[in-house]
Amino acid sequence: MEFPLTVIDSLLAFGIAFLGSTLQGSVGFGLGLIGVPLLVLINPIFVPGPLLLSALTLTLLICYREHQSIDVKGIQWAIPGRIVGSVLGAALLTLIPRENLSLLFGGMVLLAIGISLMGWEVPLTSLNLFGAGTVSGFMGTTSSIGGAPIALIYQREKGSRLRGTLSGIFVFGTIISILSLVVIGHFGLQEMLIAVVLIPGVILGFFLSSQTAKILDKGFTRPAVLIASALSGSVVIIRSILGF
Repeated sequence: MEFPLTVIDSLLAFGIAFLGSTLQGSVGFGLGLIGVPLLVLINPIFVPGPLLLSALTLTLLICYREHQSIDVKGIQWAIPGRIVGSVLGAALLTLIPRENLSLLFGGMVLLAIGISLMGWEVPLTSLNLFGAGTVSGFMGTTSSIGGAPIALIYQREKGSRLRGTLSGIFVFGTIISILSLVVIGHFGLQEMLIAVVLIPGVILGFFLSSQTAKILDKGFTRPAVLIASALSGSVVIIRSILGF
């Protein structure tokens, strides 16, 4: 099998993975937000499979670092939703254009942010966690950007709790997304080889985020979550409209 990337492509991808992993290690999500639109411009082969595999590496590292703050009960409700959303997303990809699906859910994220800024909070309940997990799984499978829905539920929690819980959910959710892609023939050996280019950047970004996370934990976590979520929804919508 011929490796489909040039040296320049590989170096650019490494840098993008580094930046995205630094953001995710600091806020709780962001690798997909940074990685998807930029990696697609380099080579569409990076998304979604290789990026999902790289994200799995990152979430395992964050889980280890923040394991004492993980909300186990929250994970127990969000993961079933993530499974439902991932399977539904993979199924609908065979029926409905990706752009239409992404436009819908990107708009939903922006709407949720607007409601939050107006002072209405979504309670941290089992039902809401299941619903957020479902939307997250759907978005993660169809666009590789699935962190915002669950992050918005945890936006008022401590930074370590937010990062640890999101990562715990993403570990299981990402595995389900990858398996769903395997079933429909969108993930294999080539995707695993491409991920090797991204993973070194992921690891370096994770180590840097151990320092940047401490800064955000001094009262800046919620603003960072809202900004990153707004960027996430906007990126999904722009990609849908432009068709890349």
